[in-house]
Amino acid sequence: MHALRKLLICGISAASCLPAFAETRPQIAELSKAVEPKVIEWRRHIHQNPELSNREFKTAEMIAGHLEKLGLEVQTGVAHTGVVGLLKGGKPGPVVALRADMDALPVKERVDLPFASRATAEYNGAMVPVSHACGHDTHVAILMGAAEVLSQMKDQLRGTVKFIFQPAEEGAPKGEEGGAELMVKQGVLQKPTVDVIFGLHISSDTPVGQVEYRSGGIMAAVDNFRIEVKGKQTHGSTPWTGVDPIVTSAQIINSLQTIVSRNMPLTQNAAVVTVGSIHGGVRSNIIPESVEMLGTIRTLDKGMRETVHERVRKIATSVAEANNATVEVNLPHTTRYPVTYNEPQLTAQMLPTLERVAGQDNVLQIDAITGAEDFSFFQEKVPGLYFFLGGLTPGKDRADAPPHHTPDFYIDESGLELGVRLMAELTLDYMEGN
Repeated sequence: MHALRKLLICGISAASCLPAFAETRPQIAELSKAVEPKVIEWRRHIHQNPELSNREFKTAEMIAGHLEKLGLEVQTGVAHTGVVGLLKGGKPGPVVALRADMDALPVKERVDLPFASRATAEYNGAMVPVSHACGHDTHVAILMGAAEVLSQMKDQLRGTVKFIFQPAEEGAPKGEEGGAELMVKQGVLQKPTVDVIFGLHISSDTPVGQVEYRSGGIMAAVDNFRIEVKGKQTHGSTPWTGVDPIVTSAQIINSLQTIVSRNMPLTQNAAVVTVGSIHGGVRSNIIPESVEMLGTIRTLDKGMRETVHERVRKIATSVAEANNATVEVNLPHTTRYPVTYNEPQLTAQMLPTLERVAGQDNVLQIDAITGAEDFSFFQEKVPGLYFFLGGLTPGKDRADAPPHHTPDFYIDESGLELGVRLMAELTLDYMEGN
């Protein structure tokens, strides 16, 4: 019987179906505290040596070496650079997967740290600065720490733990597959079949010690798009002798903004349509032949997602036609992530664990956000729980915290030990309860 099906048979609340867990597992607390210096050391090494999506070679080598020392069965080269470690417990039970993403971003770090990144790498044909401006270095270090803790409790485990270190969460390079979608395609949730998966994301504006979660959709689906408007090139002094793709593009961009404001039931869920890049022309007195626009769509509802897609295509086509131009719409273009969806029964089942480990007052339910995560591809196949872990220095104003994906992004390392404990406790509690 599937583990979650048991909860339905209980006929009562999910939490009431759980066995009486220990108030706190002293062994996990002690082991997590003992491994904390290593976690910080690993994090700083990865932070100082960041690698872009599908290029996490050194990071993967470091992870694999650690897992092998712990005696785990280790598989490398999954979805290009991914690493999977298998820890078989001393007793039969479910297979619990724990996931961390490994890749960095093409962002120049501006934070004054002794271990700040000075790395550069090739990104889409150009040399760019590289840094862990989203905290994936902390995710890797936390999961390495959880692997060390759980490996020392192997005989107590009622089941198997699959540690998934995933490349390319930020998106594969042009012309390549990658990330969670490719891992799933290559069978990472099989052999043995995963029953449930847990993941976390550090948050630069959530105070250390706090955990944020949401049942159901917690992060949006994302689809990027490319629109090419094709006109007729001519001299800028005689626009009537050509077809202006720049004016057409401007009208398309303005019209796209009416999709959310006029077509979406915003009292139900949020939606976003953003054009983030527009390129066309080479000088002031030449009307170019074409203009390229790149943008992103964020939705939290399947029906709204379909409506936005339909409206983007129709608006772009109709506006171009009204201006005697033609248009090519690629949607999705290179990225398509589903909604990051926390299975409600699983969330209810594991909420007592979050509250016990972090403290009930430190576990907060949040509204859905329009950021996106390819952890959602795992959740399409098996029940999953994804939550946010505080990384903001206590006492700091959340409003002053630099956002993710920016040069000033900063994480307080004192919150990492809680991440190790949460991943370990979620694993044991799920095994005991199923």
